Amino acid sequence: MTTTYPTTTWRNGLARAAGLLAAVALIAWAWTGTEFDLAKLADGLPRMAAFFDRMVPPDVTIAHTVFVATVETLQIAILGTALGAAASLALGLAAASNLTPAWVNRPIKAVLGILRGVPIILLALLFVSSVGLGPFPGVLAVAVHSTGMLGKFYSEAFENAQRGPIEALETTGADWWQIVRFAVLPQVAPDLARDTLFRFEMNLRESLVLGLVGAGGIGFYIQMYTRSFHYEKVATLTLVVLAMVVVIEQFSVFLRGRLR
Repeated sequence: MTTTYPTTTWRNGLARAAGLLAAVALIAWAWTGTEFDLAKLADGLPRMAAFFDRMVPPDVTIAHTVFVATVETLQIAILGTALGAAASLALGLAAASNLTPAWVNRPIKAVLGILRGVPIILLALLFVSSVGLGPFPGVLAVAVHSTGMLGKFYSEAFENAQRGPIEALETTGADWWQIVRFAVLPQVAPDLARDTLFRFEMNLRESLVLGLVGAGGIGFYIQMYTRSFHYEKVATLTLVVLAMVVVIEQFSVFLRGRLR
């Protein structure tokens, strides 16, 4: 029979109370620092309503522009994800501690961490200033940022591969690539596919934002029409964005379910 000592219970209760108090203090600190004001929000509701009123009715005469922008956004997300996945596969293998020595995997993990830490909007600005406006810098930004995240996911998947099949091939004298090809990849392939699909879904959303800095796609036209006060055209593009995100998300959920 397990005996619960009063001192231990008292200490656990004190620790929970201290944790709750710290959380409340942290939220209060953030509330004050961000000047969060519900009264100011209530006062701004009429202006929000006026903004949405200017977007009605949506302008459907820009159907051709919407189609071109939608296709461009999908192309940025697809190609950026594909390039990022290819780079992540190589870097993820190099970053897996069960497949490479520490002097290889640790620097690679540091590089992946740096790539994840750079905001994608900053990458877009960098590439726009380097190669000019258009979808090309958007593809580069998506690819680089995807590499940082997918490389981490891939390396963790490789590290979680069961040791048994790897040791079985090692005893037969298989080389490194044969071990990866026949012992590691078959185990983690569904995980890699799910992570890639999830990242594509994120890249689609992010590619919408990249247009705001001139990196092509729907975002580019949204910021262009917003600056010229054509809010009814912005409404049309916004509705298309919402529909596209919902469709892609449902399609991604369906595919990830099939891979389980």
